[in-house]
Amino acid sequence: MNSLERVQATVAFGRPDRIPVFPQIFGHAAVLVGARLGEYVCDGSLLARCQIAAWRHYGGDAVFAFMDAGVESEAMGSVLRYYDDQYAHVERYVLAPDAALERLALPDPRRAGRMPELLRAVTLLRREIGVAVPVVGIVLGPMTLATQLMGIEAALGLAIDEPHRFETLLDFSTRLATDFGRAQLEAGAHLVMVFDPSASPEVVPPPFFRELLVPRLGEVARAFKSAGALANWLHIAGPAEPILAYYPQAGADIANLDFDVDPERALQALPHTCLDGNIKPLLFVTGSPEQIAAESRRLVALFAARGGFILSSGCEIPPEARPENIAAMVAVANEQG
Repeated sequence: MNSLERVQATVAFGRPDRIPVFPQIFGHAAVLVGARLGEYVCDGSLLARCQIAAWRHYGGDAVFAFMDAGVESEAMGSVLRYYDDQYAHVERYVLAPDAALERLALPDPRRAGRMPELLRAVTLLRREIGVAVPVVGIVLGPMTLATQLMGIEAALGLAIDEPHRFETLLDFSTRLATDFGRAQLEAGAHLVMVFDPSASPEVVPPPFFRELLVPRLGEVARAFKSAGALANWLHIAGPAEPILAYYPQAGADIANLDFDVDPERALQALPHTCLDGNIKPLLFVTGSPEQIAAESRRLVALFAARGGFILSSGCEIPPEARPENIAAMVAVANEQG
C-alpha cells in the first residue's frame, strides 16, 4: 500500500498493511533544511520544498500545507508581526467589538494576503508527491477564526454581552473557513484539517461547544465532503475529553487527541471514529528516541484490535524538535508492516 491507500483504509476501519503515522511537522520542516521560518510562512514554493524534504527524510504518511494561525486574519486586514525564527502573530486585529459584522466580506483566497502562497504550496505538493501521499490543508475553525479576527478577550466579551452579534461573527468565520478550505481542495489537497484550539474546554464550556460550534463545524465538514475531501479531520487542542462525544455531529472522520486526552476514554467516547495522536509534542524536544518509541508502541498496542488509528503527535511537533525523536515514532509505525 502507498500512504494514500493506507490512510483511506484506516479511516474506513479496513485493514491497512501497517498503522499510518502522521508526524505533524509544520515549521520543523524549515528548520530541518536550514531555511528561515519567517520565509517559510510567506513562500509557498519554499514551504512545499521543505515539506517534501521532511517527508523524504522521515517517511511519514502525509505532508502539510500550513503557515501559521494568522493567514486568514491577515487576509481580512489584521496586521501581523513577522520574525526570522518563529511564527508570525497578529499585532493588530482587524475587527473592533463594535464593528459592523453584518457587512463583512470574504477575502478572495486567490488574491488576499498569503492565501495565494498557501494554495501554491498545496498545488506543488500535490504535483510532486500527492499521487501516493495525502496532502493535508489546514483552516482555522469558526471559534478560533473569531478570536483571530477580534482578539480572544474581545470575542469572548462579545459572546457574553451581545450573543446575537457574536453568532453573526461565528457565521462569518464559518463561511471564511469553508471558502478557504474549498480553495485548498480545489488546489489539490486531499483533506483539510479544521484546527480549532479556541473551541477547547479550556476556553469555552462544553454546552457552548455543543450549541454554537457543533452545528457550524458540521456545516464546514459537509462542505468539504461535497468538495471531494478524503476525510474530515477535526483538531481541537487541549483537554477535549468533555466534548469528544459531539465530534460525530461535528462531521469528524478523524479526531485528533492531544496529549492530555486519555486515549482509552477516547475509545469509549468515539468507538466508530478514526483517532490520531497523542504523543506529547514537547517530548520530541526534551525526550529521547527510546521514550518516543515506548510511547508509540503503547499506543499501537492499545489500538491494535480496534483499528482506526493513526500514530501521531498530540499537536504540532515543535520546530526545534530533535530529528532522531521524530524518526523513532516513524520507525515504530514501520515495525507493524
